[in-house]
Amino acid sequence: MKAIKSMLLFAVLFTSLNGYAQQPTFLSQGRIEFEKKLNLYSQFNDDDSWTAEFKRRIPQFKVTYFDLYFNETKTLFKPGRENADNNRLWEQPAEANVVYSDLEKHSAVSQKAVFEKTFLVQDSTRTIQWKITDERRTIAGFDCRRANAVIMDSIYVVAFYTDEISTIGGPESFSGLPGMILGLAIPREHVTWFATKLYAVPVKETDLKIPTKGSKITNKALKDNLRANLKDWGKYGERYIKAALL
Repeated sequence: MKAIKSMLLFAVLFTSLNGYAQQPTFLSQGRIEFEKKLNLYSQFNDDDSWTAEFKRRIPQFKVTYFDLYFNETKTLFKPGRENADNNRLWEQPAEANVVYSDLEKHSAVSQKAVFEKTFLVQDSTRTIQWKITDERRTIAGFDCRRANAVIMDSIYVVAFYTDEISTIGGPESFSGLPGMILGLAIPREHVTWFATKLYAVPVKETDLKIPTKGSKITNKALKDNLRANLKDWGKYGERYIKAALL
């Protein structure tokens, strides 16, 4: 009887420990690789022989990689590994942004190259009115939940975040959900950012350096500057302005 009691006690203890071990681990620092995909074909609305020939000469998507370093309160989003396939493609406005966010102080510093000029945008973090849904999907091994929002008056955004990472950040200037954004899509602009892998590594303050290069400016001043300089560019000017302000 004593042996049976001991075996039962061991079974209960093992079950408790096993259940404890399976509790989710909440990460608060590390590095995430994001893959950004831009549909280049979407930038050509003309249906003529020149456009068709040009499309045959380029890939449909331009793929670039970024790294997001994060700790509990700060993030740094910056260009990551190179993609050699991009060497033969043209440069997009603000396609190699460096974005530093202090989530506790609600402040951000973004380094953006737009054509021949580099801007250092110093402003508050973007306020986004997210609407969380019940849709879920797995991204880079994490269970993520969908949220929708509208930014810049008319741009529809879809995000997928995980609460298994406690930092409330994300790629570029997107944040504000109860966890890390691992997937982001802007359908109207034909661009996506999705995490490919997370590296659970210690992040030092030196990994979160605030960008310093460029002419200092606010988001509103940058918008006004671009509108003044691209007012005669028509639909292409509007597209470039949106790309620079994301």
